[in-house]
Amino acid sequence: MAKRQVKLAFSFLYIASLMFLLVTCIVGNEPEPINDISCSNVVTTLMPCKPYLTGSEPQPTGPCCMAVEKVKELANTTQVRRDLCECFKKAMPGMGVDPERAKALPESCHIQSPVPIDPETDCSKVEFRRYYNPGA
Repeated sequence: MAKRQVKLAFSFLYIASLMFLLVTCIVGNEPEPINDISCSNVVTTLMPCKPYLTGSEPQPTGPCCMAVEKVKELANTTQVRRDLCECFKKAMPGMGVDPERAKALPESCHIQSPVPIDPETDCSKVEFRRYYNPGA
């Protein structure tokens, strides 16, 4: 019984270490912090969305949508929105994110997104008073 618990604990530590390594590798060349939050923190916050974004789940989960809402709250200036946009563009390819699912994420969570999640976006043109999925 104790042997099984030790094995389970090591499995958990192994998976947690891999997740930390993944996030660290993805954002190794990250830009300046976004209002005291780094790109790696944003990526970590959005980790509950990874199963949906990579196609292993058909819909985003409740924790995923709560993470999207949290990131939305950070996007409170034009510069922060532009920085988040750049962060998304840099992090998505390394995580195996489906760009179409990324674009659909805010709407799937019924959240108006102030930041486009699209690798084709020119982040320097992100505006403050605009939402990128007004139908959500």
